[in-house]
Amino acid sequence: MMNLKTPEAFWLLKNGILESYPSLSNNEYADILIVGSGITGSLIAHQCVSEGYHTILVDRLEAAHGSTSATTSMLQYEIDIPLFKLSEMIGREAAEKCYWHCHHAIDRIQDLCVLLKNKDFKKKKSLYFAAYKKDVAWLKKEFEARKMAGFEVKWLESKEIKQKFNIENTFGGILSQKGASVDAFKLTHQILKHNVKKGLKVFDKTAIMKTESKKNEIIAYTEYGNTITAKKIIYCNGYESTEIIPEKFVNLISTYAIVGERNAESLGSLNNILVWNTSQPYIYIRTTDDNRILIGGEDIPYVNPTKRNRLLTQKAKKLEKQLNKYLPEINFRNDFSWGGTFGETKDGLPYIGTHPKFKNACFVLGFGGNGITFSAIGMEMVSQFLKNEEHELAPLFRFGR
Repeated sequence: MMNLKTPEAFWLLKNGILESYPSLSNNEYADILIVGSGITGSLIAHQCVSEGYHTILVDRLEAAHGSTSATTSMLQYEIDIPLFKLSEMIGREAAEKCYWHCHHAIDRIQDLCVLLKNKDFKKKKSLYFAAYKKDVAWLKKEFEARKMAGFEVKWLESKEIKQKFNIENTFGGILSQKGASVDAFKLTHQILKHNVKKGLKVFDKTAIMKTESKKNEIIAYTEYGNTITAKKIIYCNGYESTEIIPEKFVNLISTYAIVGERNAESLGSLNNILVWNTSQPYIYIRTTDDNRILIGGEDIPYVNPTKRNRLLTQKAKKLEKQLNKYLPEINFRNDFSWGGTFGETKDGLPYIGTHPKFKNACFVLGFGGNGITFSAIGMEMVSQFLKNEEHELAPLFRFGR
C-alpha cells in the first residue's frame, strides 16, 4: 500500500477524527461504486447522489486520511503549465478552455460550501511572482496570454508587491483576481456526512482486492471476502491508481510543507492572497484560518516513503529559509512539518475518463498543484459519462493523449 504522507499533516492534527465509518461486513449492490474517500471521491459521490444514483464509497484507509489530509488546499484556476506554454502544446483554444473550466470550478466549490455552511472557504487573489530576473520575460508573456484570454489580471512590479503584500526579493508578478482557500479535510467530511443523510453508503478501512467486469456490471471483491456489485465503478484513488494502471502516465513527486505558530497580530493583506513563484520547483504560501503561515515546496522525485520522510527535517529548514527570504518581517516559528506525494503529468492536466483496460469504469485523477479544481471539473465529466455523453474536455484529459 502506498504511504501518501508523513504522520504529522497539519489538517489532520488540527481537526482530529471528524467522522468514522464502518468497514464492509456484507455483500452490497449499487448503481455506482466509488473507490477513494478523499476530496475527489467525496465530490464525485455528491454529484452521483444528487442525480439519484444509489452510490457506495469505499477506501482502504480511514475517510479523508490519504492525500486530502496533507493537501495545502489552494484553489487556483492556474494550471502547473503556464497558459502560453499549454497553448503551444495543445492549441490556444483548448488551453484557454482548460483554464476557464478551472476558473468556474472554484465557483462550483464555493456553491457547495454555501450549501454545507462551510465557513472555511475564503475567496482570495493569486500572486504568481518571478523568483529570478531571467523569469520576467516569460512571465510577462504569460500575463499577456491570460489577459488576451479574458482573465482579470494585473502586472505588479516588485515595488508594488512590497507595498501591497510586504513580500520582498521578487522581480514582479501577475496578480489574478480569482482564487480561494479551504480546509479540504474538513470539507471532505462535510460532503460525506451530507450525502450519507441522502443515502450514500461509506465503508472505510475496506480495500478492494480485485474486480471482475461483466457485460453491464462490475463485481468488486474486498479484503474481507465480501463483494460490491455495481453498474459502474469510479476510481478516485489519486496516486494509488499507479498501482493498478499498467502504463506510466504520471511522475510521482515528494513535496513538503510547514506551518508556523499562530500569530498574535493579523497577517493583514497576506490573508487575502495565495502566493507562488516561478522557481523550479516552485514554492507556495498561504495563511490558514487560525492565523498561521503555510509554505510548501522543495519537491523531489518520489522514491519511497522512507526516503521522503528522512528528508523532512532538512526540507523544513529550507522552506523556513525561503519564507524568511520573501517575508523577512514575519516572526515565523515552525509548528508543523509534513511531506506528501503528488503527481506531475506531461501537460499539467489531469486524467479524467475511461481506460481501455477497465470495463464499466471511469477514473477521476486530479493530478497537479490544483487537483481540487480538477476534481470539481470531474463532477461535470462523470455526470456526462454516466449518461453516455462526452464532456468537451474529455479528449484533453483522456488516457493515451
